[in-house]
Amino acid sequence: MAGRIVMRTGEALVEGDKDYLCAEPEIVIGALDGPVGTALATLVGDQVKGHTRVFAILNSDVQVKPATLMVSKVTVNSSRYTGILMGSVQAGIANGVLDAVREGLIPKDQANDLGIIYSVWLDPSVLNVPPEQVDHAGLFQVNREATVKVIRKALANDPSIDWLLENQDKVTHYFHQLGVEGKI
Repeated sequence: MAGRIVMRTGEALVEGDKDYLCAEPEIVIGALDGPVGTALATLVGDQVKGHTRVFAILNSDVQVKPATLMVSKVTVNSSRYTGILMGSVQAGIANGVLDAVREGLIPKDQANDLGIIYSVWLDPSVLNVPPEQVDHAGLFQVNREATVKVIRKALANDPSIDWLLENQDKVTHYFHQLGVEGKI
């Protein structure tokens, strides 16, 4: 993608083979000297108990570029949940961001000038799985894959408005349908 990226949005879903192996990120990506940068800086400086915002890192002291701020969709109130979110999930997201740069989705020459606000969801049911049975490799992989997918969709403006208008009556919202069927 050539030119300045002011602000794009995206949403994606990647599911694994276990109920808790699901990544459904929502992102905002854009220039750090624009509205995305302002929002990112505001979020970093306005921490909220249970929804701490952290940068995606490969490991302590190794932040990825573009700067990617993870914001949890779930209230974090367990050290075990925190360990999984800030371990396997964060590592998957960090690697996915770098994969997107390597793939050319994010221009390498803009990596220092862009920011990503990454709304991350880790299914709380993972806490019902015995610690030795949690599939950390699976969590890493679905989040890595979902990160590349959501960046690709955001930067390509996918789905297009034409597709949405053409398919509006063909797409059924999963949880709405469960509600209609009396299952939730």
